[in-house]
Amino acid sequence: MANGKDFLRSKDVAWILDCSPDDAVELARRGKLKATKSGRFWRYARRDVLKYKRENGG
Repeated sequence: MANGKDFLRSKDVAWILDCSPDDAVELARRGKLKATKSGRFWRYARRDVLKYKRENGG
């Protein structure tokens, strides 16, 4: 089972991808960045964010 450090919040993803937290959420909503919704918050697996960054010019 993954611990809390394996998952990121939108603001952490935004920092990694150099975008706004709203942009990170929009990527998740459009299915471009893998994420799950936990209540009203989006959670992103660190490995998925880093993979997205590598594949999209990061």
